[in-house]
Amino acid sequence: MKPRLYRLLSAQITAILLCSFFIVSMSLITPVYGQALATKTLKAELIVKQINRTGKLAFKRTLTLSFKSSGYLSQLNIDEGESFTKGQLLAQLDSTELIAEKNASYAHLLQAKRDVKRIKTLLSKNLSSQQALDDGKTLLLTTRASYKVALYNLSKAQLRAPFDGVLVKRFTELGELQSPNQGALQLAAIENNLVVRVALTAAEVKLVKLQQKISVNLTGFSAISGTVSKIPAIADQQSHLFTIEIFLKNIKLNQVVVGQLARITTDITTDILAYRLPIEALNSVDSQGRALIMVLVSHSTEAEHYQQQAFVIKQLSNTYIYLSAKKSALPLTVVTLGWQQLVLAKEPPLDAAQ
Repeated sequence: MKPRLYRLLSAQITAILLCSFFIVSMSLITPVYGQALATKTLKAELIVKQINRTGKLAFKRTLTLSFKSSGYLSQLNIDEGESFTKGQLLAQLDSTELIAEKNASYAHLLQAKRDVKRIKTLLSKNLSSQQALDDGKTLLLTTRASYKVALYNLSKAQLRAPFDGVLVKRFTELGELQSPNQGALQLAAIENNLVVRVALTAAEVKLVKLQQKISVNLTGFSAISGTVSKIPAIADQQSHLFTIEIFLKNIKLNQVVVGQLARITTDITTDILAYRLPIEALNSVDSQGRALIMVLVSHSTEAEHYQQQAFVIKQLSNTYIYLSAKKSALPLTVVTLGWQQLVLAKEPPLDAAQ
């Protein structure tokens, strides 16, 4: 008994659903002659595209310092995240060997000077030759150059801050042997050195220009105005996106956290003309993907004549459909309310591109 009852209930529910679907379908295609028509006149305008992306705050430039000479690290005065001032001593090598080389070079220089002086004295008494004097002067020049190199190497045994900044990363420890090709400290300036890096698609990056103003939203700040400072020539090989940089001026490092998320927003006017159609005015979409809308084609004191026309869709948003328009396109009057009364007109849709 129960299975039969279930079958009857299932059949009744199916019938109710079919009737409901039929009524709803008929309401969509049957003209509601009592409903008033509402129209809106559209003018061809350039499409404005909005770019909303999330990026990261980063340093625009960093500098990696390394020692010119080999040696063991004997002094380290800063750690990651700490600030420093221009000229401050950050790190230093054990300079025992470099000082010895400098002293030896200086001793050779003194000896070369004495030799030249002695040869000149002998030459004045015809006890030496001009060739010996020339050789002595050459040796004096080479020993002086060697002494300057030793002084330079000794000065480069110290790493001093070239600007006011912060230590981003430290690659070494006290007592480690340093080599000229080994990075020791990575620094970043704290003045005018913050950017937001954002990845854009190829279509979006074409719309962005250098020095273009971009609105940036950071936590703890109202909208900040930034400028595009870098647009890459090629895309990232893995993501196939273009990472642009938006420069933030006069933002202090102690006000933000490098690496935090930032939201950018900008409106870009393209060179594409289109009609901005309210989405409620859309009748349907044909098999070719064109938008079908009801357009006022003639107007007189006796009657108004409307015709359904097809337009190529250029862009979509939540509230508007952008329809293709030519440079010489005239204003377009479309039906936004009550177009259901007119969709049963016998005239086929007209291709607006013709």
